[in-house]
Amino acid sequence: MPHFVKDIEEIQKRARQKIDDGAVTSTYGLDKEKTVEILNEALATEIVCVLRYMHHYFMATGVHGAAARDEFKEHADEEREHADEIAERIQQLGGKPDFNPKSLLERSVSHYVEGEDLADMIREDLVAERVVIDVYREMIKYFGDKDPTTRIMIEGILKKEEEHASDLSDLMFVVNPSTGETELQDPGTEIGENDEEEKMDRGQRNVNANAREKGENNRQKPQPAHAPGTTGRVMARRGRNEMEPADDDIAVGGQSGSSRSVKITNKNRKNKAA
Repeated sequence: MPHFVKDIEEIQKRARQKIDDGAVTSTYGLDKEKTVEILNEALATEIVCVLRYMHHYFMATGVHGAAARDEFKEHADEEREHADEIAERIQQLGGKPDFNPKSLLERSVSHYVEGEDLADMIREDLVAERVVIDVYREMIKYFGDKDPTTRIMIEGILKKEEEHASDLSDLMFVVNPSTGETELQDPGTEIGENDEEEKMDRGQRNVNANAREKGENNRQKPQPAHAPGTTGRVMARRGRNEMEPADDDIAVGGQSGSSRSVKITNKNRKNKAA
């Protein structure tokens, strides 16, 4: 016999009553109809958020449009998952999920603003997320211990909405989409005293590495065997002193402008012959 209940037979008896209520038993501590109404408001809110994010996804342009588009699409997909969770919970409680587009904006706590430019889109999405965060916190308090299943579901959705707000805040304030200028320093980029020294050392290492690479490239580059513009062969120069003197001969240049030379034979050669 379980120790956490006093009378298991009584519980079994109650379970057979109103069996059509499914997951909702007599111990459900809240007004079921009120819970369904609240959840349908949350459902409308998530659907409006999906529509707004998808519009911004297709309309985001400019230098920072690509990064913002990725965020918009990711947020839209997650809001759609939230809507599915809420609709399923409504059905579990015996209610009917309200997808009627005519009353979406009336039931939604979030607004639908298209925005004039990328900065407006990010700003409006951030404002909407902040509104949803406060509303979902109030829902969590309402459900409390009387409907822990719904409370835990909303807590999980709230966590994602807070992540969305953080992402949008980074897009909004680290880089201004209107000007492309940095308005606030990106977290984690502050340089301390030790970091500054490391940065200087890293810069010097890069310089040394570049110098070594340049030297290796110069060594690997083939050197010409002769001066540029020449064939490499020794050419006799015309004119005065065009031949180098040999051991036995003396080359004497001819007249200016002449290509001839007078060759004088060493007299000792004749003596040796005689």
